[in-house]
Amino acid sequence: MSIKDRFKMIMEREKLTAGAFAESIGVAQATISHILGPRNKYPSMEVILKLHQRYTDINLAWLLTGEGNMSNESNESGNTVFEYPLFAENAKNPAHDTADDKKRKEIGLETSSIPTKEVVKQEIIYKERPPRKITEIRIFFDDNTYETFKPEQLTK
Repeated sequence: MSIKDRFKMIMEREKLTAGAFAESIGVAQATISHILGPRNKYPSMEVILKLHQRYTDINLAWLLTGEGNMSNESNESGNTVFEYPLFAENAKNPAHDTADDKKRKEIGLETSSIPTKEVVKQEIIYKERPPRKITEIRIFFDDNTYETFKPEQLTK
C-alpha cells in the first residue's frame, strides 16, 4: 500500500474532500492534489507532521511505512466516525482567549495613516454653436446620376 492510499484512507475515514482535508491539516489544496495525483509525489515531512498533529490518533509508523494499525488506539472498531466541524477551534488560535485581548494593538479611526483625498469638483460648460445653414443638397438616383440643389437655386 502506497502513502497515497494511506492518505485516501484517512480522508475516507474523516469523510473529507481533498480541499477540506488540506484545510484541516493546514496545507495548500495543490499539495494534497499532487500527493493523490497520478505522479505519486511523496509528501514532505512537514505535510506528514501536520497531518499527525491534526489527527493524533493516526499511527505515525503506519502512515510512513504502512505497517501496523492505522490508529494508535487499541480499541478501534473501524466504524468510528470523526467529524471535522465547520467552525472547529484551532488549538493554536482558540476562539475565546481573553488573556490576549490586553496585548492586542488596534489603531483608532482618528489616527488613520492614509491621507484623505481631496475632492475635485468638475464643472461642465455648454457652449452654443452658431446656427448652421444648409449649403447643398444632393439626390442620388439608381442610374448613377445625381442632382445638386443649393439654397440660391431653391428660392428662384
